[in-house]
Amino acid sequence: MIKQTQDIQILENLHGGTGSVEIQRKLTKDDAVEGLDMFAVVILKAYASIGYHLHTDDAEAYYIVEGEGIFLDENEQRVSVETGDLCLIKKGQSHGLENPTEQELKMIAVVY
Repeated sequence: MIKQTQDIQILENLHGGTGSVEIQRKLTKDDAVEGLDMFAVVILKAYASIGYHLHTDDAEAYYIVEGEGIFLDENEQRVSVETGDLCLIKKGQSHGLENPTEQELKMIAVVY
């Protein structure tokens, strides 16, 4: 299967965060890939953030492709992240992500 990006959204203040976040969904639940709810390229625009939120029914992974940011982990600790880092969010954990720079932060997000 080869999938082209067909669903691109620009969301404002995602999960109570600030600024614009672009989501390019490659796979969703509708694609019926067992165990996978979403595979997407996510771009946090300059100074944007994804607000701290809880994953009650799923888990998520962020792989930072480009840029630098601040990951808020399950203990609300602020941890610097950069290109090549992998952030894992287990079912039942909360997290958030901030882009405190003028450059875009680009990542792959997988919800499973």
